[in-house]
Amino acid sequence: MPWTQTYSPIGDSPGLSAAVAAVPLAVVFFCLAVLRMKAHWASLLALVAALGIAVLAWGMPAGLAGLAAAQGAAFGLFPVFFIVLATLFLFNITVSSGQFEVIRASLAGVTPDRRLQALLIAFCFGAFIEGCAGFGAPVAIAAATLVGLGFRPFYAAGLCLVANTAPVAFGTIGIPIVALGGVIGLNDAGLMRLSAIVGHQLPFISLILPAYLVLIMAGFRRTVEVLPAVAACGATFALCQWAVASYLGPYLPDILSSLAAMAALMVLLRFWRPPTVYRFAHDLEAGAERHGHSAARVLRAWSPYIAMTAMVLLWGAAPVKSALNRTTVVLSVGGLDGAIARPPAGAPGAPAGSPVPLPAKFKLDYLASGGSAVLIAAVLSALLCGIGPRKALGLLGKTLRDMRWPTVTIGSVLALAYVMNASGMTPCLGIFSTRAGHLFPLISPVLGWMGVFLTGSDTSSNVLFGSLQKTAAEKLGINPLLTCAANTTGGVMGKMISPQSIAVACAATGMVGQEGSLFRFTLRHSLVLLLLMAILVYLQAYSLTWLVPG
Repeated sequence: MPWTQTYSPIGDSPGLSAAVAAVPLAVVFFCLAVLRMKAHWASLLALVAALGIAVLAWGMPAGLAGLAAAQGAAFGLFPVFFIVLATLFLFNITVSSGQFEVIRASLAGVTPDRRLQALLIAFCFGAFIEGCAGFGAPVAIAAATLVGLGFRPFYAAGLCLVANTAPVAFGTIGIPIVALGGVIGLNDAGLMRLSAIVGHQLPFISLILPAYLVLIMAGFRRTVEVLPAVAACGATFALCQWAVASYLGPYLPDILSSLAAMAALMVLLRFWRPPTVYRFAHDLEAGAERHGHSAARVLRAWSPYIAMTAMVLLWGAAPVKSALNRTTVVLSVGGLDGAIARPPAGAPGAPAGSPVPLPAKFKLDYLASGGSAVLIAAVLSALLCGIGPRKALGLLGKTLRDMRWPTVTIGSVLALAYVMNASGMTPCLGIFSTRAGHLFPLISPVLGWMGVFLTGSDTSSNVLFGSLQKTAAEKLGINPLLTCAANTTGGVMGKMISPQSIAVACAATGMVGQEGSLFRFTLRHSLVLLLLMAILVYLQAYSLTWLVPG
């Protein structure tokens, strides 16, 4: 007989049970925010707490709890870690070969106007790096580039943190969306729909963000002077983000949108220039960086990312995808598949008195995974960049070493999420959250925002709160994919105030010790953008339902 979940094991009280179920999340937050622990230690301690509560308070057999943790950790390794590894390997190839420096210099040399430099570097280039690498690289590289061009370190860091809002949900080839889809049990069609819903939320922020950045930097009058550039940049990015997320999936929105916005801005600058060149008060002369690279050299530098885009698009083509899917192996998790049952109340439409066994499958799509497409592109990029096999293997080893602690974090956070889901703790929290009633769509983005603020990762926030969002929405009769999408789109607003992000920005711009000032600068912008997203999600839930795909 399967073990049956229970949602109120503590004194038959939903409130007390929810308080106990929240302990692992509280452990994560306390360790990160108060004790300032490393993320991997905090997530491991939270996993231990979740295992203990699942066995002692929920009465879950220890063997089932261990198997659930193992299944979550396995999903963390494949496909999540695999995609991240392949993406960072390609990024390291471009850096080691010098191609990335050519890309950076080619963008820095486009215009001497500080407002347009902020749009190109902080917004477009930062979004491109987020799509290719993530993990703090966008803010660090873009902010350091702006400082090199003459920006004050404080404003360089602040602008890049705010600009990083637009691409985070689809960062590192869509990992936040892929991880969220895995936690809430989506198939390929469900993942596409989730991507489309995010693509019907985030572009509203992407559309206004370029204007918002220039407004922060130069004021209203100076923003109006560059309105054509602001409009071209924001509209192109938002439209491309919407189209790619809706019709191609979660892997390429950042890369294609940032490239399209860069191209739109550069084409515009061939026919239009602002009436005055905007300078800072400390500028002696506002000049663009001179690089001297030929068009062919710049094209070669971009070739690794052109190859990656082509491979991911090829992998998404229906005939290729169908052929690759034939190699996919779906494994039953022995001892766990069908060994846990959900109570009838947790399974809409189930006959009274018949618990529903939960499947436990592991999907090994070793060829169909987007990570395989990126890995092949990385190998091609090594050839294009003139990197031999020995050096390429050395870079792969370096990437693995750099990823050792993030891998522990990814695996333990996903193991934590799977234990909480399998034991019934997450459904318990979701049911308790329904007390928000009609206002729950307003709260959904705030949960994601809190998660990213404390963990520093939209992926971690999605994994921690995805199932809670789904359960609460189902109980309230709201589209569960809408609230799950809101977790990631609300979460991106917390990235700019995350202690990890602020620490990276300060380190990259030589402002170590000024983290508090930078936090106060970004906090108000984070709250403004979060409020806009919460209102949008609320309207999509009840009034603008036509804005939700499907």
